[in-house]
Amino acid sequence: MSEPPATRRWRPPFTVDLPTVLAPLRRGKGDPCLRQDESGRFWLAANTPTGAGTLMLRAGADGAVEARAWGGGAEPLLEGVPALLGADDDDSGFVAHHDAVAWARRRLPTLRLGATGRVWDVLIPAVLEQKVTGYEARRSWRELCRRFGEPAPGPAPAGMRVPPTPAAIRSIVDWNWHKAGVDHSRRSALIAAARVAHRLERAATLRGAEGRSLLRHVPGIGVWTAAEIAQRAWGDPDAVSFGDFHIPAIVGHALVGRALDDEGMHAVLAPYAPQRQRAVRYLEAAGYSRPRFGPRMPVRDYRAI
Repeated sequence: MSEPPATRRWRPPFTVDLPTVLAPLRRGKGDPCLRQDESGRFWLAANTPTGAGTLMLRAGADGAVEARAWGGGAEPLLEGVPALLGADDDDSGFVAHHDAVAWARRRLPTLRLGATGRVWDVLIPAVLEQKVTGYEARRSWRELCRRFGEPAPGPAPAGMRVPPTPAAIRSIVDWNWHKAGVDHSRRSALIAAARVAHRLERAATLRGAEGRSLLRHVPGIGVWTAAEIAQRAWGDPDAVSFGDFHIPAIVGHALVGRALDDEGMHAVLAPYAPQRQRAVRYLEAAGYSRPRFGPRMPVRDYRAI
């Protein structure tokens, strides 16, 4: 007999758009840690200070959000529901300086930047996404979760897993990294982060540039990776993923009609500081994308090397 869930019913003072606010946490359709079932419920498997847990979220017709949670991490997950869904996000002072951003904001009035409040779970996939295609990174993420993450507690959809803990990451031997398609530089960064994982959680409390700076003390975590973590762990509105293969082109074509490099994107986004990432998020959520021409990153299989 399965354990009864811990429950919470939260009525936010704003309209919650679950698919949009949770989208940055989802690593592809086959993500083993975040799923949406046929009834529209969202399921999140996560590590917390009190253990692994599964969180189920469902939006009610009256605007309230029903949350249920299972496992040792149930209570922290329920406590974090408001922040996860953007309750701590503050867009006051944000001004759309370009027509594309203004249009996206009108189209997506419910967009908010959510925060998990925890670094480790979002750090792993961020490191895996360094300098490889999304396909490669998602494949490695699924493999690591399947082999080294425990099953999601409670009645989660089949196949859901909790991300590997720092101890699990430290236990992985070289040939299993190889099987998961993770090269030496990314596995080294993950192992280095796992050794100081408890200290890195402080970044979500420091927030902003100071939090990102703390993350960058780990060898192998640079500006791009720290920004990707910050966007999800504390909903950082200014953490732009400089060094990304796609984002400068998305921002450039949307705002000035041509592809940009990092320097050009920095200049174009400067008027949006300290909410530059919010402008980028509006463009991404509204469907702006990199033009479908030009060279593409090759898909590599490190398992065969």
